[in-house]
Amino acid sequence: MHIQEWLRSLRSGGGEHLESEELRSLLPSLPSLSSLSSLSLSSMSLSSLVGLGALASFTAYWLVTRPRPVRPPCDLQAQSIVVGGDPSCRRSALLPDDNLLDFYFQDTKTYYDMFQRGLRIAGDGPCLGYRKPGQPYQWISYTDVAERAQVLGSGLLAKGCQPNPNQFVGIFAQNRPEWVIAELACYTYSMAVVPLYDTLGVEAMVHILDMAEISLVLCDKEEKAVALLANKEGGLTPSLSCLVLFNPFSEALLTRAQQCGVELLRLEELMDLGRQNIQPPVPPQPNDLAVVCFTSGTTGKPKGAMITHGNIASNTSSVIKILEGYFVIRQEDVSISYLPLAHMFERMIQVSMFCHGARVGFYQGDISLLMDDIKTLRPSFFPVVPRLLNRIYDKIMGAVTSPFKRAVLQYCVRRKQAELSSGVVRNNSLWDKLVFNKIQAGLGGNLRFILTASAPISPGVLTFLRAALGCLIFEGYGQTECTAGCTFSMPGDWSAGHVGAPLPCAMVKVTDIPEMNYYAANGEGEICIRGPSVFRGYLRDEERTAEALDSDGWLHSGDVGQWLPNGTLRIIDRKKHIFKLSQGEYIAPEKIENIYTRCSTVLQVFVHGDSLQSHLVGIVVPDPEVFIDWAKDRGIVGSYEELCQNPDVKKAVLADMTSVGKEAGLKSFEQVKDLYLHPEQFSISNGLLTPTLKSRRVDLRKAFQEQIARMYGKTAA
Repeated sequence: MHIQEWLRSLRSGGGEHLESEELRSLLPSLPSLSSLSSLSLSSMSLSSLVGLGALASFTAYWLVTRPRPVRPPCDLQAQSIVVGGDPSCRRSALLPDDNLLDFYFQDTKTYYDMFQRGLRIAGDGPCLGYRKPGQPYQWISYTDVAERAQVLGSGLLAKGCQPNPNQFVGIFAQNRPEWVIAELACYTYSMAVVPLYDTLGVEAMVHILDMAEISLVLCDKEEKAVALLANKEGGLTPSLSCLVLFNPFSEALLTRAQQCGVELLRLEELMDLGRQNIQPPVPPQPNDLAVVCFTSGTTGKPKGAMITHGNIASNTSSVIKILEGYFVIRQEDVSISYLPLAHMFERMIQVSMFCHGARVGFYQGDISLLMDDIKTLRPSFFPVVPRLLNRIYDKIMGAVTSPFKRAVLQYCVRRKQAELSSGVVRNNSLWDKLVFNKIQAGLGGNLRFILTASAPISPGVLTFLRAALGCLIFEGYGQTECTAGCTFSMPGDWSAGHVGAPLPCAMVKVTDIPEMNYYAANGEGEICIRGPSVFRGYLRDEERTAEALDSDGWLHSGDVGQWLPNGTLRIIDRKKHIFKLSQGEYIAPEKIENIYTRCSTVLQVFVHGDSLQSHLVGIVVPDPEVFIDWAKDRGIVGSYEELCQNPDVKKAVLADMTSVGKEAGLKSFEQVKDLYLHPEQFSISNGLLTPTLKSRRVDLRKAFQEQIARMYGKTAA
């Protein structure tokens, strides 16, 4: 038998992956192969036979252990199905017909049901994790969480709360085990939760407490109790009568609470009261209200989105349905909890984990320590927002300083992307061992699943990280009003630039926006959602409910989407923040901002214009990690703050932004004509970002009104 015949037999038996990029890259290290190919086995020396045997052993081992692609759950060229012959309206290709998915498991129709399923699976296994600085994680078991929830819920009943979904209980705390236990305590007795959070501001907080008529709030720190008592003292929240604190508090706070008629309790005191008055659970029904999630919004007072247990069950079940056979959450999986629990995205991640008996570990509450928490916890499940992924990407690229290292990195990324395109996702390839293992170790080295949502992410960043991190990275799209998500990446589709196909719980369509020249007949328009995950409406606000939900039950998102040929949805614009310039041209600033953030120097940007002006101006926060070196390359030296004030630097940044905008197809009137470089990042703490990291446009306009007026005054002159 000749070597050529042997190679052909291996190639025919090895399938399409024998000629994979990884194996092909190793073949040049075996130069004797071509010279051997013309010899027969009988004429070979002993050393040649040994070498051939080693090669055969290696090849056989590789054939057995090589990664195999996982088959996608549907045809990736037809990920959604047209409904009723209307190409603008589509539903998931995973459904057998137009009936949308309400629940996945027969016994999980409410949040309470889903936790109980996890309790049956895990029992005394770990559920909620927490840590002190420099310490390992400590864990509370599923059994303990369920028992504490029943005890705390019984304590709430003893304090006068009623076991029905019209009873609203406030939770005002950072992510921590007590948050989840308090929420589960409410659901054990069919009560509804109203989350509160720091960045709401006094006026919004008063609005929520008053509208929901909240009498009892559980909070973590004394400072938050002080803020709530101040409103009570001012007569702004007359219904508030009881505060329960997770942390110890001072005698001064107790005295102050007594003086304004508010009972102040330690959490353990309420738990003791519950133990003395333990009550049997009163589980909720799918149509019962679970949470009133007040959206922070970018303008006006917050709106209380009413989310039912059925909404939660259908949304969670849809993600499970999409991942079935591809990715199954295991009992040993663990998620890191740091995104605000006051919003639905993080809570939907957690209930998905609970449903499978998996674990949730909380960060210490300090975002600057998040990476240390991740390295300690070693999560397998990582929910993120694009801003964090962008920072990870920037850190990686910033560390690659030499042209040689950059070339090696780009080569390895291309090799991993080739694997991804064939359906192979892994973190143990040759390229991982050579290059990417340190990157993966920085995120704990145990990641299996990343989900990004809440804002668009650059296709380049997403594609790079899918290769570098060697784990599944899915992108979802949705909003509070549809419980969390309405579209989701399809397993096996590792392309970028879209947000996936409709979830099995949602029907999605696009509708005309004539003033923006978007028409459903062209597959473009405002994204509308209908199905069992769509919310009930806004609490005691019929006017704004009617604006969001039409008479046929369609939720109007305010986002502009485009159907792609493969049945996925691309987000292309935003309807809600459009405005006219003085010449009558419509502007969608968020679309322009998303384009400008592709500039290497631009970390954040706020684009402003109005109907009295003929052009746009911008507020730009330069990226501190690249800005100084970028300016130095152009012969300009100075500190970060000095560079922000340098007119030559501003001129260069503006030219860079204009070039990127032109490449992306921005029209002349969509380009900013002047900008102001601001050295401080927009953040939640300075009131310029919402808790979901969206720009507070009204607050940004107020904060920079002087700079905006100066820019317009200069151009007018």
